[in-house]
Amino acid sequence: MASPSTAITRFELGTTFEEFSIRMNQMGYIGASVLRPRVVGKNAADVGKVPLKQLLRSRSTARASGAGYNRSDFKFDKFAYSVLEYGAEEVLDDNQLAVYGDILDAEEIHSQRAEDAVLQEYERDVAAAVYDTGVWTGESLATSVTNEWDDYSNATPINDVMAAIEKVASGSGLEANALVVNRKQLRNLLQCDQIIDRVKFTQTPTASMIRNALADLFDLPHILVAGGFKNIAHTGQDADLSRIWSDEHAMVCRIAETDDPREACLGRTFIWDGDGPGAVGDGGKLAVIMEEYREEKVRGSVMRARNNRDIVVMYPQAGHLLSNITTTA
Repeated sequence: MASPSTAITRFELGTTFEEFSIRMNQMGYIGASVLRPRVVGKNAADVGKVPLKQLLRSRSTARASGAGYNRSDFKFDKFAYSVLEYGAEEVLDDNQLAVYGDILDAEEIHSQRAEDAVLQEYERDVAAAVYDTGVWTGESLATSVTNEWDDYSNATPINDVMAAIEKVASGSGLEANALVVNRKQLRNLLQCDQIIDRVKFTQTPTASMIRNALADLFDLPHILVAGGFKNIAHTGQDADLSRIWSDEHAMVCRIAETDDPREACLGRTFIWDGDGPGAVGDGGKLAVIMEEYREEKVRGSVMRARNNRDIVVMYPQAGHLLSNITTTA
């Protein structure tokens, strides 16, 4: 018979769903904005989604006196999610407490390190899903731009993005509401002649002024700018850093703006809360659980961050992948 876990849940160090996006933003991550998390009560399920052709079908809403109202007769397609567990641990050796001087400071620092590992892998997984060239292929879903956006004189990012917006609209019937780029690509956009020419002011435009104008230029409510790096070198080798969100791609898409799991959007993250309710009485639910247990082998406490999630692309037609965005070395 398996022994019960001796780990205790540290509610004050965990991250609730309300705090999840804030924590991601603090780290420069956009995964939770691109594939908006949805808490679920089951760790696996077949979830219905409305076929796009049915969402766009015209139907009368006129009601004759004495008659009933017209009702939807959607036949839902199925898609499945099945969460996997992700987690990381940090050891707080008793000897290290002398360095920090305060047990609360030491616990918070070590728990944040463990949580950072969980959040970074989540960001990597979202980026890989959104920039999957095996999903976004063919001219209706992907375009290789003619002039890279770091070719400042010849680049036409406005044309590129506008064309992608129209591809999303014609392919899905949805209006794109977001452009996904990384910080390097944003800096290139800010130097493109086509961008600068559209936002000339009586005074020299600053980078901040141009950035604020991009949403209006592209007619997109959300410009999601990704930060964060990953080390792709093998253990023991020199660091080989690259951006989590590739320099070579950008995505024009429809992202979720509500918690309705049947809202037509690019996709979602499903996070299971069955193993991580919040503290009793606060009504909160944990997106990242923080646990602590004692390990005498290292004579210290182990701080463990974990969650259960699945990343699902729901409507590929709700996105258009742009490539050849940056000149390769």
